Amino acid sequence: MTIFDLQAVPRPVADKGMKLLVVYQKARRRRRFGSAAGRFMVKRRAAFYRQAWEDAARDTGATLTHLDPADASLLEISIDQRRLLVSDHVTSLDDPVTLEVAGNKPLVYRLMQERGVPIPRHVVCSAGDLATAQEFLRALGRPCVVKPAWGTGAGRGVTAGVRESRDLVGALAAAAAWCSQVIVEEQVPGNNYRLLYLDGRLLDAICRRPPVVTGDGRHTLRQLIAGENRRRIEGGMAASQTLIPIDRELRHTLRAGGHRLRDVPAAGRVVQLRTVINDNRREDNRPAAAELCAAVIESGAVAARAVGARLAGVDIITPDAARPLAEAGGAVIEVNTTPGHYHHFTDPADPGRIARLILEHLREVSP
Repeated sequence: MTIFDLQAVPRPVADKGMKLLVVYQKARRRRRFGSAAGRFMVKRRAAFYRQAWEDAARDTGATLTHLDPADASLLEISIDQRRLLVSDHVTSLDDPVTLEVAGNKPLVYRLMQERGVPIPRHVVCSAGDLATAQEFLRALGRPCVVKPAWGTGAGRGVTAGVRESRDLVGALAAAAAWCSQVIVEEQVPGNNYRLLYLDGRLLDAICRRPPVVTGDGRHTLRQLIAGENRRRIEGGMAASQTLIPIDRELRHTLRAGGHRLRDVPAAGRVVQLRTVINDNRREDNRPAAAELCAAVIESGAVAARAVGARLAGVDIITPDAARPLAEAGGAVIEVNTTPGHYHHFTDPADPGRIARLILEHLREVSP
């Protein structure tokens, strides 16, 4: 099966799409099994979460048990009469059906829209339906985001800043490596916020900036990225939880900003590397609860309830978090179950803050 219907689009476009699909499927396999550096980062994240839960259990007086000697990440935490199973950032708070609903992005958009939550204008189509995607892009007249319709997270298969048909072909192929259906949606302007809810209560909120490097007038962007990755490895979780991959999303973002990997930015010049923010640094995230108006907080809570999630990380983009989303032109773009704690890790001396907030909340609610 090819990504594009050869009778529906020009042959050169279809050939390009097919070649790109093969490239991205190979990249998916490499990312799945990982490089040595990638595997190192996975182990380091696991150690971070293990320490976070251990610290949180100690601070709240909970009992923590390592369930499996062969898997140090699998923990049981008992607090009063409540029992919580955890593995890294994944908890037993939400059931498998809720996780399945939340992973179906078109369904989540429909559920939110039915409840009056602002969402991006979008179209759902087959990854091979270039005509529908092109028509939406043309009619919208502004940059779009292309992403797999279900089954992914952490920015996998997502391409932002799609403006032209040539970019759309590659974006569809990148998404198709993860899912046969895609969402093409407007790229909402504004700041990216992650709101963390448990049982409808806002536990924390942060504003996330995209990853960048700063030029020194001597090194190319490729060399600066390599240096940033070394810094991340050496700096531990206090620096970052991920490395910066040189992939299509990065190249696309650089090209949109008028840059190439071989360019040498002037000293002090800040260059944005990605539009998708998942690979940013700890210092790129800042506390933001005080910036949110009550209407924005309620929109996030409604979004979490729409999918039935107890613990949810709701992603919101808005140019002004002090105004309701509909008024400011903002939108909810994602509801994440099993949300990671790292984006909320603003104090290196307190890795267990979010885990502690979760346990404290569970102590307060009725068993």
